[in-house]
Amino acid sequence: MAINSTRFQVDTTADGRQVLLVAGDWTVWTIAQIEEKLRNTKISPDALLDVSELERIDTSGAYMIDRAFGALDGVDDPIAIRGEHPNFDRLIAKVRKASPAAPPDPERPPGLIAMFDRLGHGAVSAWTELLGLLSFVGETMATLFRLVMNPTRIRWRSVVAIMEDVGLDALPIVCFLSFFIGLVIAFIGANLLAMFNASVFTVELVGIGVLREFGAVLTAILLAGRTDSAFTAQIGAMKMRQEIDAMRTIGLDPMEALVAPRLIALLIMAPLLTFAATIAGIGGGLIAAWTAMDISPAMFITRFQEVVPPKHFWVGMIKAPVFALVVAMVGCRQGMLVEGDVVSLGRRTTSAVVQAIFLVIALDAVFAIFYYQLDI
Repeated sequence: MAINSTRFQVDTTADGRQVLLVAGDWTVWTIAQIEEKLRNTKISPDALLDVSELERIDTSGAYMIDRAFGALDGVDDPIAIRGEHPNFDRLIAKVRKASPAAPPDPERPPGLIAMFDRLGHGAVSAWTELLGLLSFVGETMATLFRLVMNPTRIRWRSVVAIMEDVGLDALPIVCFLSFFIGLVIAFIGANLLAMFNASVFTVELVGIGVLREFGAVLTAILLAGRTDSAFTAQIGAMKMRQEIDAMRTIGLDPMEALVAPRLIALLIMAPLLTFAATIAGIGGGLIAAWTAMDISPAMFITRFQEVVPPKHFWVGMIKAPVFALVVAMVGCRQGMLVEGDVVSLGRRTTSAVVQAIFLVIALDAVFAIFYYQLDI
């Protein structure tokens, strides 16, 4: 019989019972063309099987038919057959004997216990992740110390190339978003302070907010989303292609060749990006004050110099290298943890972005408490 004669058809009898008609050859050579279609067809376990047009069949075909009737899902009732075939009953019995038993349904604990179970597993995973991050921080610091003691080992070409990627290429988006953040802060401040006839204090609001918080934090979050994911993807792709194992084989330290250049580049560029973001944010506040409150640029700049102390600038700039360390280490570590499949790469990239943003915001809160205690 030709291959294209392998087919099946589902009908319904007068009493509403399903009938599965199988026809042609059902062998390992012919069932591939209908396997997916049969798998997606709903067959009742009590349906009637019509084998009157069935010709050759082997265990592969019998397995497909048995699976369609739900035998592999725990339904082990005999199949009601219409028509006769010399080998069908024997092959079905052989398939059912060789097939593993259906696994029992998993025991589900009550809702409260399941919630505590998930919380416990989550706490253990978070603790393990924290220990792994601290271990990676120690290894990275040791690598940087070795490079400081022997600067000739620093790969300056890689550092400069990464500086261009994470710094110059990110400068437009950082300035663009910071400009609009400053604009929004100024408009919100103008509306609120106008209620107290204190619109002129919008200058202080924009200056202190952008200098202390928004310039550094916004830059770090953008680096976490843009640069951190790139670090994880780059190193993870090398890990998938076993390039990192090859580097170790020829005597290269991946920490020196991959992690250190990215860390150094981000340490250099993060303060510069933070400075640019700060200037752009203040510029946005200046434009908003000029258009919404008729505060001229000259008056805005003069009042800014008079009422905003320089310490606020340094308060924000000190955060930039710390955030850069966190972003670079999280991205590189997640890249090193990528396994040999694309799913792992995507999962690690997502984890890198989430962890970096979380740590940036948490560290910013720690800085705020620290500065509050020092009355800065």
